[in-house]
Amino acid sequence: MDNHFFKNIEKKTGVNMKDVLDLAGSLQNANFKDEKTVRSVIRRVSQIANKQVSKDMEDKIVESIVKDGKQLDFNTINKMINKK
Repeated sequence: MDNHFFKNIEKKTGVNMKDVLDLAGSLQNANFKDEKTVRSVIRRVSQIANKQVSKDMEDKIVESIVKDGKQLDFNTINKMINKK
């Protein structure tokens, strides 16, 4: 991808693209049936998005992913975090 493309996204969102790409790489082989792994990913996404996630909201997201089998990706977690 073009470096200029990433710089434009960073300007518009305030999100560091290196952080997003690092997170995406770590998700490829992650075990999403493991509660600890899912919690770690949720915390990383909230840091990248600069959004606080309450313990209650984190628990709901974890339950949704681990127990209900929802797909885990940045977009899904971001939508859940922004539902307040």
